[in-house]
Amino acid sequence: MSAHVPTVGVEEEFLLTDPESGAPAPKNTLVADTAKKAGIDLQLELTSCQVETSSTVHSDIGELLAELRTARRRVAECAAEHDTRLLAVAVPPTVFAGYPVTDTPRYQRIAHSFGMLAHEQGLCGCHVHVAVPDRETAVLVGNHMRPRLPLLLALTANSAIYRGSETGYASWRSILWRRWPSAGPPPYFSSLREYESTVAMMRASGSILDNKMVYWDIRPSETFPTVEVRVSDVPATAAESALLAALIRGMVCTALEAIAHGIPAPAVSGDILRAAYWNAARSGLDGNGLDLVAGRVVPHRDLLAELVDDIAPALRRCGDHTFVTEGLAAIGERGNGARRQLAAMHRRHEIADVISEIADATLDGCR
Repeated sequence: MSAHVPTVGVEEEFLLTDPESGAPAPKNTLVADTAKKAGIDLQLELTSCQVETSSTVHSDIGELLAELRTARRRVAECAAEHDTRLLAVAVPPTVFAGYPVTDTPRYQRIAHSFGMLAHEQGLCGCHVHVAVPDRETAVLVGNHMRPRLPLLLALTANSAIYRGSETGYASWRSILWRRWPSAGPPPYFSSLREYESTVAMMRASGSILDNKMVYWDIRPSETFPTVEVRVSDVPATAAESALLAALIRGMVCTALEAIAHGIPAPAVSGDILRAAYWNAARSGLDGNGLDLVAGRVVPHRDLLAELVDDIAPALRRCGDHTFVTEGLAAIGERGNGARRQLAAMHRRHEIADVISEIADATLDGCR
C-alpha cells in the first residue's frame, strides 16, 4: 500500500436502551465509567441516552473494521452491566418521554440556548475523518464532495421507525437533524477565509455557541488534521461503517487529485442540494436520486455504481476496491438498516421485531 494513502478514522454514535421495551435509557455516564475501567474511552453526547466511540487512525480498512467490531462488542458488554442494550440506530424506534440532557456545562448551555431542540435530540450518526494536508484543503475537498453527500445518506439510511411508527422516510434522523441552524448540506466556500468568516458570524449571532457546533455534513475538523464527513446515519453494522469510510476516503483522494490539477468543484446550488438530501432521506437506497452535476434523476443504486467507477483509481490505490464492491453487493442483497427495519416491522407489525433486528445488526460480526 502506498505511503501516500491518507489515514482514516470513524466515530460511531449509539443509543442506550432498556433491553425489554427498547426505550432510551439515560445511563451514558454509568456506561462510560464502566468502559473507562475497561480501557475504553467513550464520549458523552448531548443526551444522556447516547455514547460515542472513536477509532484510532488506520491506513488499512480491514484493520479499521476489526477495531469497530471490537468496540461495539466491548461497549455492548459495558452497557449490559447496567441492564442496558446498545443499539446502532439513528433514532429511537420506540415512544419516549424526552431525553435528559447530559449534565456537563457545555451541554447544559446548549440546552438553555436551543430549548426543545436539545431535549428532542437522541439522534445517532457516524463521522468519518480522512487526513488532509491542511484546513484550506479540507474546505476545497468539501466543495468537491458536497454534490454526492446525499448518496452517502441514502446508502447508510438507518432510521425508518420512530416512536413505534413508520416515518415514511428511510432516514428520519436526517430530517430531524436539519432543524439545527448549522446542520445539513454545507455551503460552497471559495476559501478557508470565507469559511472562518461565516463561522464567526454564526457565533456572533448565537446560532452556534462554539466552533464544535458547526454541524454541516462536511467540514474541516476542529480537533484533528482531517476533513470530517458527518452526513450519514450510524450504519446498522460495523461492516457498513467500514464501507462508508472506504468510500469517503476514495472520494477525498479523488478530490485531492482534482485540486492538484486545478479542476474546480461544481458549485451546485444550495436549493437543489437540499432537494437531493430530501430524496435520499425519503427513499434511501431503493429510490431515485439526483445527479446534481448532470441534472438527471437516476436511481440511487445507479448513482452509487457511477461513484465507484469515478473513484475506482483511488480505491485501488488505497487497496479498498474489492472491499467496497463486495460490501455494496452485500447491502444490495440484504438491504441497509432502513430496509431491514421495515421488513421486520412488516412481519407482524410488532416493534419488538424491529428492536431485535437492530440489536442483531449492531453486533453482526462482532462476537
